Amino acid sequence: MQTPILGSSYVARSINAADNRMVNLYPEATPDGGQTAAFLTRCPGLQFLQTIGTGPIRALWAHQTNGSDFYVVSGLEVYKVTGMTAVPTLLGTVTGTGPVSIADNGTQIFFACNPDSYIYNEVTNVFAQITDPDFPGAVTVGYLDGYFVFNEPNGQKIWVTSLLDGLSVDPLDFASAEGSPDGLVAVNVDHREAWLFGTDSIEVWYDAGLADFPLTRIQGAFNEIGCVAPFSVAKLDNGLFWLGTDARGQGIVYRANGYTGQRVSTHAIEYAIAQYGNISDAVAYTYQQEGHAFYVLTFPTGNATWVFDVATQAWHERAGWDNGVFTRHRSNCQCNFGGNTIVGDFENGNIYKMTLDVYADYDQPQKWLRSWRALPSGQNNLKRTAHHSLQLNCESGTGLATGQGDDPQVMLRWSDDGGHTWSSEHWSPMGKIGAYYQRVFWRRLGMTLKLRDRVYEVSQTDPVKAAIMGAELILSPTNA
Repeated sequence: MQTPILGSSYVARSINAADNRMVNLYPEATPDGGQTAAFLTRCPGLQFLQTIGTGPIRALWAHQTNGSDFYVVSGLEVYKVTGMTAVPTLLGTVTGTGPVSIADNGTQIFFACNPDSYIYNEVTNVFAQITDPDFPGAVTVGYLDGYFVFNEPNGQKIWVTSLLDGLSVDPLDFASAEGSPDGLVAVNVDHREAWLFGTDSIEVWYDAGLADFPLTRIQGAFNEIGCVAPFSVAKLDNGLFWLGTDARGQGIVYRANGYTGQRVSTHAIEYAIAQYGNISDAVAYTYQQEGHAFYVLTFPTGNATWVFDVATQAWHERAGWDNGVFTRHRSNCQCNFGGNTIVGDFENGNIYKMTLDVYADYDQPQKWLRSWRALPSGQNNLKRTAHHSLQLNCESGTGLATGQGDDPQVMLRWSDDGGHTWSSEHWSPMGKIGAYYQRVFWRRLGMTLKLRDRVYEVSQTDPVKAAIMGAELILSPTNA
């Protein structure tokens, strides 16, 4: 019988109810005529490009006008890079330790470092701090119709700079988000509209061309859902995603549906988020790869990364593998440069190309893992079952010519107590290079115990391609 290995990633508050982890794997639908309706494919690995500064990489920004260069904020230094492996040019230094928000107007690049902010002029090649005495500091910044739009720290005010001049700020060029008495935490410009994210509400403003202050509220575009983490806001799939909060609670992931928030997180994701303690430091970025659009949400305090795939509406875990433990993914921020997805390391000055053709995270192995319930709900009729064999339907013969992965192995464990404790590992070869007929197979798997239930887990650390089409389980029922 087919066992449901292709389901979604879901670990419930009670793991006895659901223990279906998916780490460094994500599902992809197959076209009509494929062997199965979907398969699980390995997440992209990290190809090392170069080390820039001492890190961490606080922001990456690809030029929005000509695409000839990109910018890197590494620790307290800002660099300009003209190619993925080109020698970087140091532009200047900044302050702060957290994420940096960046926007450009075609000539000037605005670096918001909370509170200090900086401008790099690409025409004059001058990097300078914004020293206008009327500048209140900036947390996040966006670009709208010639203006840099930003929110001041610890307040309700949204500001605009002078037209096409980020170094100049008029002391009257501000307005307050007063739809709710909450603080303003982030600004994001989407479809020529400025979304103002408060702790308990969201307002949307547009450029009305008014003389005193150019922006004004869109009537009716008010949402009683706020944002708990300013750097969780990111654009994707023709809209915005963010980690929400309101007067009733926090920890739900939303996407914009018109001017309202639509919940995209599941109870399982929300349960995981609730375990992390501080979630206000969450950071997110988005990227697209071969038709998949991903929202990558990392919790530094929780040491975990969750990813939402718009194409399948499914979540999976994205993780590093360090000394036998899953950790947050190494990527901290992203930019698209020359058709390549570039990410920066959260711990050092490394930048990487994120690619499906690499099956490791630079100098660390990438471990993929999938756990699932052996039988769909109710199929065992609460009877013990004898499990004779399990065959993993996957692409075989993907071994490497030499080194680790020349004889790739898949590791199998199982749990008969709902996912609380696990058996020892049982290894099965995936096939050396060209061994396309290799069966990934395990025999004599024993009998379920008192719970009459079993959870299987397969995993691999070898740096080889992985594609899982399904799993076949042979068992026989008992009367016990």
